[in-house]
Amino acid sequence: MSTLHAGYFTEGLEADPELARAIGGELARERHGIELIASENIVSRLVLEAQGSVLTNKTVEGLPYARYYGGAEFADAIEALAVERAKRLFGCAFANVQPHSGSNANAGVFLGLLGLGDTLLSMDTAAGGHISHGHPATLTGRDYHVVRYGVARGSERIELEQLRELARAHRPRLIVAGGSAYPHALDFAGMRAIADEVEALFMVDMAHFAGLVASGLYPHPFPHAHVVTSTTYKSLRGARGGIVLWNDAALSDRINYGIFPGVQGSVMMHAVAGKAACFGEALRPEFTAYNRAVLGNARVLAARLADAGLRLVGGGTDCGLMLVDLTGIGVTGDVASKALEKAGLAVNKNLIPFDPRPPEAPSGLRLSSNAGTARGFGAPEFEAIGGFIADIVKAPSDAALIADVGARVRALCERFPIY
Repeated sequence: MSTLHAGYFTEGLEADPELARAIGGELARERHGIELIASENIVSRLVLEAQGSVLTNKTVEGLPYARYYGGAEFADAIEALAVERAKRLFGCAFANVQPHSGSNANAGVFLGLLGLGDTLLSMDTAAGGHISHGHPATLTGRDYHVVRYGVARGSERIELEQLRELARAHRPRLIVAGGSAYPHALDFAGMRAIADEVEALFMVDMAHFAGLVASGLYPHPFPHAHVVTSTTYKSLRGARGGIVLWNDAALSDRINYGIFPGVQGSVMMHAVAGKAACFGEALRPEFTAYNRAVLGNARVLAARLADAGLRLVGGGTDCGLMLVDLTGIGVTGDVASKALEKAGLAVNKNLIPFDPRPPEAPSGLRLSSNAGTARGFGAPEFEAIGGFIADIVKAPSDAALIADVGARVRALCERFPIY
């Protein structure tokens, strides 16, 4: 027994009351509130235990069975299991499960496949793209020449002809599909054809629809994409982190070295264990049933909001997320999101396409059915949630209404307990 620090191997959070209070507060928030943020989900007890395991003690660098550090027998087995499950889940030949995040996965791919100053064609964040695809505030925006495509004003959807014109004019080395706030299905075959025409590589970031892809409920990026990235939470309902997938062996060294040592160092083995756990869950039939419910619930929520007079960007959704335009009711996204949070409804303010307002006070809200569906909510619950949202965004200063909705939210959550 250690005499240097009594309780070091036996004491838990009770030894740090200040930290314990904050973690307990977060648990209470999750138990008693409804999570509608598209970048979040609720993991299983299995994933929690895998991520909270003794693997947090183990440092490894390099790929499985080719490490720079010793003592990696079980770390190798776990990472190899995660890789094998990822390949099986998405039907591809190669996978790297080491990225600490989706942004790291994207940065590693860019570093591996591009040279400094190369041209990157990606979706504008103002139209729904992700900041890690070349936003000026990021390293990718600094290191590459970024050209941005958007959506058409009328349809609020990507138009391939505009993309083709930009590709022909700028001759990008890489074209990126996917974003953080685009609610419609993407034409991967059409985008790959454009990439082939200008001799570019084609990458898909499927962070917001990976679970639907794995369940056969969304167009599959393969065989069209040269490389695919994703987070492992959001629609995959798992550990926080990222993955990279590909089929061409000629890209393997460039991608692997782009991740390590390119953009990160030691592998977070506890996170890799959590990824292995969630990939295993995603290979079960229950996961497809979950994603069918995600789609159904998203459409119920979108329809309820539309019935209440709120405009859905692009007219609806083909996945678990949607964008709500608040312009018609004269409320901004920041005001609406704060009022909703007071009632226990967690959403995020978001730009809408061609938004005249700044990101700090945009015209829209981004919503998702992912976490609520993981909790067990079905169509009746999302019908009620749509009503809660519509009522509050139309009267965000009505304290009595917010208190009433908050009580209803709490009662609904008590019917679907977590942990």
